[in-house]
Amino acid sequence: MTSKLIAPSILAADFANLQRDIEMVNNSDADWFHIDIMDGVFVPNISYGMPVLKAITKHAKKTIDVHLMIVDPDRYIKTFAELGSNILTVHYEACTHLHRTLQAIKDAGMKAGVALNPHTNINVLEDTIADIDLVCLMSVNPGFGGQSFIENTYHKVTQLKTLINLKNTTTLIEIDGGVTNKNAEQLVSAGADVLVAGSYVFKNDNQIETIKELRKIANN
Repeated sequence: MTSKLIAPSILAADFANLQRDIEMVNNSDADWFHIDIMDGVFVPNISYGMPVLKAITKHAKKTIDVHLMIVDPDRYIKTFAELGSNILTVHYEACTHLHRTLQAIKDAGMKAGVALNPHTNINVLEDTIADIDLVCLMSVNPGFGGQSFIENTYHKVTQLKTLINLKNTTTLIEIDGGVTNKNAEQLVSAGADVLVAGSYVFKNDNQIETIKELRKIANN
């Protein structure tokens, strides 16, 4: 069985001590850095931009998993590749020509991810799932950290796993939002492969231990 992955969300890090928090993730049992880019248009919030991502990738020693919550993501695919992104995830809801966008991401040398908002049905991916390396299911409404987990997510994970098996692809299922030690086991049982944890990790006093515990639960 392949190991389940933990991806701390840098949106919840302390930006006054960003390098310290990046080093913490480097030295922890975490597998990926999850980095949210928000434009204030697709979601009602603005996060960091290219210079901060550049600073993160300079120090990060693990996979860079970039989640674009922006309109017209196609304009920036090459830029994100140049900044060292390993996985680039775009929102289904933001892409007019999803297949073309996925191909452009792969052509730029990155793995291609697609994120779905809580209200978006799994079946919209039926025609493209074979081209998708990772599906990021939003388990909170995108835009702000610290929200509570949407319970319907378990059902969506099961549905998505069924589709992946049906189409015989190796697509990973990532869960983003409200992940804690309370729901990690159930998410993995439903079929999740990657757990993104933000506030749960960074608001904890012992972050290294929190990541270790989460990884242990996910791989139990």
